Amino acid sequence: MKKVSIRQLDDPLLKSGELGEKIGRLRVLTHPHVPEVHDFGFYDRVYRWVARHPLGDQMRRWIAVTEEGEVVGHLSALPQYYRIGGRRIVAHTPGDYEVNPGYGFYALSLMRAFFRATENCVACDILPAVISVETRLGAEEVGRLDYTAKLLNVSKLPVPALPGRLFSRRQEQEEPRAVRPRLSLPGPVQGMLNGGLRAADEALGGAFGRGPKAEVLEGFDEPFDALFETVAAAVSCTPEKDAAFLRWRYGPGSPQHPVTVLGVKGAGGELLGYTVLKVTTGGIDGYVLDLTTRPGRRDVARALLRGAVRFFRDAGTHLIRYRYKESPISARSGDLRLLGFFYRKSRRNSLLVGFADTRLHETARRFSNWAYTIGDGEPTFWMR
Repeated sequence: MKKVSIRQLDDPLLKSGELGEKIGRLRVLTHPHVPEVHDFGFYDRVYRWVARHPLGDQMRRWIAVTEEGEVVGHLSALPQYYRIGGRRIVAHTPGDYEVNPGYGFYALSLMRAFFRATENCVACDILPAVISVETRLGAEEVGRLDYTAKLLNVSKLPVPALPGRLFSRRQEQEEPRAVRPRLSLPGPVQGMLNGGLRAADEALGGAFGRGPKAEVLEGFDEPFDALFETVAAAVSCTPEKDAAFLRWRYGPGSPQHPVTVLGVKGAGGELLGYTVLKVTTGGIDGYVLDLTTRPGRRDVARALLRGAVRFFRDAGTHLIRYRYKESPISARSGDLRLLGFFYRKSRRNSLLVGFADTRLHETARRFSNWAYTIGDGEPTFWMR
């Protein structure tokens, strides 16, 4: 094995270009089935977007490089604001983590550099190998997000995924198109099954009875600030999701732009809740990236779920995916099941935390204190 050193990059945006090409080739090696990795410019755009965050100057990146200049490992530290125990705290998330299989030992060295350079950590990971490295170096696994899905169209059913071969951290590539074809069904069978699904949705949606209605919202404005403050007052641990964050997270320039935002308003025009919906580039999968209500407003969550199902059905998506931590501001498991969502035991993201302040860590390590959905952090930064 060649001699390898760990280097922090002075220029996280890689304006020189040559180093970016080397990191891009490493991504292709470690994630050959993921379409995005072949588009080096996509990753450049993601990092330029992260740099526009108010904490963008605190982004860090490291590489593992041989004496000959070959990049055999990469890791970034992505900053965000959180509210923990009523305090505004900066924490970093490890991201874009890949190591050449022939240099697996340096996966630990890269993560060690991350923990030495950052004070607090919040991560949402799915791969046991990555979770093992993070917990070995100081993070604590506090719980796992629920993973629900709903079938809308059976025109192509997924077949089982091929086993992974290389160490990678790419999480949201549910069905790599190059290696996981979908099974086509005969037309008459499709029509019969899809008609049954549609009729079932109409019946299930009616089970909630009369209630508030969701509407399409244009952008993120001041009512989102007021809504977040009600959330922060009721939930001990949450990413800071005010209007400014949501504009950065989902607005123009975001890797996930455009998204559709549905909201429910009260009689006085106040925002009672919202959901952020994304149809992937292929048009097959729909993601509920965020669903947030005022604490205890289960009726609002139901309205948002009904609206999300209608939106994704009209968009022609085949499957809805929703990963979340159930809390007073989220959808409830009983309502999801009533609407035809099913729970998956596999591919559930773990939430990991590590805070330098022992009191903050004690608060954050209690999973019941958290409100979190998959769109809140790094796991979905790389999807499109």
